[in-house]
Amino acid sequence: MKRILTILSMVLISALIVSGCNSGSDDEYTIGLGQFGPHGSLDNCREGFLAGLAEEGIVEGENLTVDYQDANFDGGTTNLIAQSFVSKNVDLICAIATPMAQAAFNAAEGKDIPVIFTAVTDPVMAQINEGNITGTSDMLPVDAQLKLIRAIMPEATKIGILYTTSEVNSESAIAVYEELATGYGFEIVKSGISVAADIPLAIDGLLSKVDCISNLTDNTVVGSLPIILEAANAKNIPVFGSEIEQVKIGCAAAEGLEYYELGKQTGKMAARVLKGEATASEIPYEIIEESFLYVNSDVMEEIGLTLPSEMSGRAIDVA
Repeated sequence: MKRILTILSMVLISALIVSGCNSGSDDEYTIGLGQFGPHGSLDNCREGFLAGLAEEGIVEGENLTVDYQDANFDGGTTNLIAQSFVSKNVDLICAIATPMAQAAFNAAEGKDIPVIFTAVTDPVMAQINEGNITGTSDMLPVDAQLKLIRAIMPEATKIGILYTTSEVNSESAIAVYEELATGYGFEIVKSGISVAADIPLAIDGLLSKVDCISNLTDNTVVGSLPIILEAANAKNIPVFGSEIEQVKIGCAAAEGLEYYELGKQTGKMAARVLKGEATASEIPYEIIEESFLYVNSDVMEEIGLTLPSEMSGRAIDVA
């Protein structure tokens, strides 16, 4: 009998040792990944986010399950997606773009579900800067953009901006444009829309009043950028973008952020939360300040624009 008990004790001790050796390696996570709509910069954020998690050892298909949902720029759908994540009690919600971040924050309020956002221009204005939430801001390098436009178009006086009136990220960016524009001799002419269907009429009216268009990271507007570019090209009016994907599809140039890296930075923040290294409320939201100069040389040539030689050294041609 003693021998049997000894053997059982040895088996139990061995099992505990094996369990201890594996401790911390068997963690599995489920996250809700909500994106406000499909366009290049937000897609890059999503891919970067997953890459950032992977670099920290949290890999989709291995120890990570991702419930990915896209709202297709619809506010009602955005709220439903956020509520579905909460009802599934996911370990974390990643919200891409301001409307999705606001919906996720509201849905998760009072729940033990952290929210990590990315591609949010102004978390303070969006009222998502306090609580069980953190992330990364894509605050535009407006001063650098205005400097770029002035260098390329020395005679221009009016810059047009098309924006969605319900997107607080756009309102915040426009306020910065209006504050800085006079220092470069520009007047900002803005035109607000409610839905994507308003864009064709709004852009026609705006193009008749301005020398160029400066496109924001306004999600609804970016989702219809090809329509804007077609109308602007017909009148030979340049459109300046705010990130690389906009320049790739036809904007003349942009001082913009690298959204894949923005997403990767966000993924690393999310990994800290998932691993229990810090709570979302303990991590301040972060802003990437470095911008890059992207140009589409084909578009520049077609419109008759020239990049000054002092800027060409740092330009990234995406044509």
